[in-house]
Amino acid sequence: MSSVHYCFQCGTALTSRILEGREREVCPACGWVHYPQLKVGAAAQIVVDGRLLLCMRASTPFRDTWNLPAGYVEADEPPARAAEREALEETGLRVRARRLVEAVYFDDDPRGSGILLVYACEILGGEPRPNAESREIRLFAPQEIPANLCGAGYREVVLRWQREGG
Repeated sequence: MSSVHYCFQCGTALTSRILEGREREVCPACGWVHYPQLKVGAAAQIVVDGRLLLCMRASTPFRDTWNLPAGYVEADEPPARAAEREALEETGLRVRARRLVEAVYFDDDPRGSGILLVYACEILGGEPRPNAESREIRLFAPQEIPANLCGAGYREVVLRWQREGG
């Protein structure tokens, strides 16, 4: 269970109790209940000439593994825009999200469980460039997909793309 510790309404220290069949953090002063929620990530699936663009992560968690350009969705941001923003931040490419490809649940990220929304994206401009988040950026044909894929839903998405022939 995630620990909030203090009430967002009145600042009182929360206590733990069973509510609705689950252990919850509850405010003994005002009754506010903390309901933990899934993280929402958005990824850009960029395919060029039948090859999938992957980034090698430069930081933890999942350092030195390959994943799609992706990240968490901000609270005031549509997921498709988050995929476009993350692609620019992680690759230097300006992209447009065309359609939702799939949604994948993940529970193997040490930062929390969540849902990864994957968008098929087209490149509008820019040049791929490594940066603080992506040590390397490469295109992979289906038969070239590396074994060291990132967790948090990415492995599942990339392997499905590979099985389907790109």
